[in-house]
Formats: sequence, C-alpha cells, structure tokens
Amino acid sequence: MEERTRETIEKIITGMSCPKDFKCYRSNLSQLCKAKDIGLEAFLECLEENSRYCEFSIRYGDGYFCKCPVRVYIAKQLSK
Repeated sequence: MEERTRETIEKIITGMSCPKDFKCYRSNLSQLCKAKDIGLEAFLECLEENSRYCEFSIRYGDGYFCKCPVRVYIAKQLSK
C-alpha cells in the first residue's frame, strides 16, 4: 500500500471506532468485506450475507448499504 493511501486511511480512522478493529486496513487490505461501488458518494452496496449485524450497514428496501468511511474510501479510491 502506498504511503499516501496509508496516511489518508489513518486520518479517516482517527476518532472512529470499529468493532473489527479495522481488520480491513490492518490486514493490508487482504481481508475486506464484500461490497460494491454503485455510484453513491458515501455508500457501497453491502454484499455480505450477515450485513444486518454490521454497525456500518443501513437497510434500504431489500438490501443493505455500507457507510463505513474506510471501506468506502478503499472501494472508491483503490477499486477494491
């Protein structure tokens, strides 16, 4: 991961809490939850089976959306 990306993610996580202790970031992006960028600025479509249990998921209609700023940044800036 590039230093600039690392610095940006560290700024995002400052002051945040994560029940998974930022596993996505700390694993060097190798353990990402399943999510898809669908063009919304601050949300991703959550593709996890148990998305209703994630504190960053929001139910809308028949689906769930991810509002985790770290995961959104990774998806939008790094296409992961």
